[in-house]
Amino acid sequence: MSDYPTIIQGGMGAGVSNWRLAQAVSELGHLGVVSGTALDQILARRLQDGDPGGDMRRALDHFPFPEMAERIRQEYYIPGGKAERTPYKNLPLLQKDGPREREELCIAANFVEVFLAREGHNHPVGINYLEKIQIPHLPSIYGAMLAGVGYILMGAGIPVKIPGVLDSFVHHRAATYPLHVVGAQKGEEAEMSFDPAQFMEGSLPPLARPRFLAIIASNVLAAAILKRANGSVEGFIIEGPTAGGHNAPPRGKLQLDENGEAIYGERDLVDTEKIRQLGLPFWLAGGYGSPEKLREALSLGAAGIQVGTAFAFCEESGIREDYKQAVLEKVASSGARVTTDSSASPTSFPFKVVRLEGTLSENEVYQARPRICDLGYLRESYRTPEGEIGHRCSAEPLTVYASKGGKPEDTSGKRCLCNALLATIGLSQVRNGKLTEAGVITSGNDLTTIGRFLPPDGLHYNAADVIAKLLHD
Repeated sequence: MSDYPTIIQGGMGAGVSNWRLAQAVSELGHLGVVSGTALDQILARRLQDGDPGGDMRRALDHFPFPEMAERIRQEYYIPGGKAERTPYKNLPLLQKDGPREREELCIAANFVEVFLAREGHNHPVGINYLEKIQIPHLPSIYGAMLAGVGYILMGAGIPVKIPGVLDSFVHHRAATYPLHVVGAQKGEEAEMSFDPAQFMEGSLPPLARPRFLAIIASNVLAAAILKRANGSVEGFIIEGPTAGGHNAPPRGKLQLDENGEAIYGERDLVDTEKIRQLGLPFWLAGGYGSPEKLREALSLGAAGIQVGTAFAFCEESGIREDYKQAVLEKVASSGARVTTDSSASPTSFPFKVVRLEGTLSENEVYQARPRICDLGYLRESYRTPEGEIGHRCSAEPLTVYASKGGKPEDTSGKRCLCNALLATIGLSQVRNGKLTEAGVITSGNDLTTIGRFLPPDGLHYNAADVIAKLLHD
C-alpha cells in the first residue's frame, strides 16, 4: 500500500473542500480532495462575482473544449462583479435528460476545480460525490476526468455502477447510470445517459482512469459493492456516525434520545477485521483526526485515515471567514456544540449541524426563511400518476410538495441545505434585494478537539499544521 495516501482530506460541504485546500494537502504528499457538490453553481457564482484573482478564467483557458468555455464566460462572467444586492442568476434545474446548458456547466466546473487543485505539484487529487445527488453524476465525473482526477470518492448510497462509468469515460465512450425513482413500478427502471461525443470539440487521447474509493458505513455494504460493482473498486473509506455532513441512518428502527438525536448502537459498528479480509486498502473516518487515532487505524490494518473537521476550519478551506472565526472562538472557549439533526435534511439522512447564531441551525432563522427550492440538488425523483418522472423536495413550499404526492408530515423541520451550504462559503443568494440566505455549518463530533491545531495566541492554522500534528505529535 506504499503508493496509497496515509491521510485523506475529506470532501466536505459545497465548496468547503475547495481547490485551495485540496492543493495544499496534495502538495504535501497526501490526498487532497475537492467536494463535487454543486460545482456548477459555484463556478457560475464565482464568475458573477468577477472571478477575483482570475483563477476560474485561467482554468477555463486550459479546458479542452474552448467553445464551451467561451459560452460559459459570456453567460456568467461579470467584470468587477455583480452589485452586492443583485441576485445571482437562477440556473435551469437539472433533469434526467439535460438541459444541455447545465450539463456543460457541470463538465466545465468539475474540470476547473480539479485542474486548479492539481496546479503546482505532481501528486494525485481526489473528488468526492454524494451518490444520492444522482442527476449531475455523469457530466461531473467526465469533467473531473478531463482534468486528470486521481481518485473518485463516493458515499451516501450504493455506487455499484460508478466503476463502469469510469471505464467508459477513459475512452470517451457513452455511459449510463440508474436513477432511483420513488414509486416506480416493475419494469420502469429509469436510466440516465451521457455521451462525451456530443460535447467534444475534437478528438482527445484516452483519459487516465481514477481509483474508485467507496465510502461505507457497514460490512454488508462493503461486501455488496464488491459483489455487484461493474468494474474495479480500489478501496473503502469507513465512515462512522461521528463524521460530519450526512450520516448513514442507524440500522434497525430509528430511535431518538432526549435531545432528538439518532441513537447508534452495536449494529452500527464496522468490523475492521472483516473489511481487512476483503483484501482492499481501507481508511477510517469519523473521529480519527488525531495522532493517537491515526496510530490506532494503522494498527487495525488500515492504510490510513480520512480527516474532515480539522481541515474544514483551516485557513485554506472555503468556509467564509466570519463563520470560521466564530466557530473557532467557540472551540477555544469550550463552547462549540454539534448536534445530529434527524429532520434537517430533505434526504431524511441524519445531518450534523454546528450550533451558531445567525445560521440555519437556529430555529428562528429557519422559521423566518420562506420555503423556496430553486437549486434542487436534494430533490427526490418520483413517479407521477401519469407514469412520468417528477421531482420534489420536502423543503419546498408545503402546498407544492403535497401537490406532487408528498406527505405533509415529511416536511417538518426540513431545511434548504442547498442554499444554506452555498451561503456558508460566501455565495449567498439575495432575494428581492432584502433577504440574504443564511449558511449552515456541518462538522464531525470531534469539533471540540480541534483546539489542538490552534496556536497558543490565535485562531488561525493551516492545512500543513494539521498534517504536521497528525504525523508528528
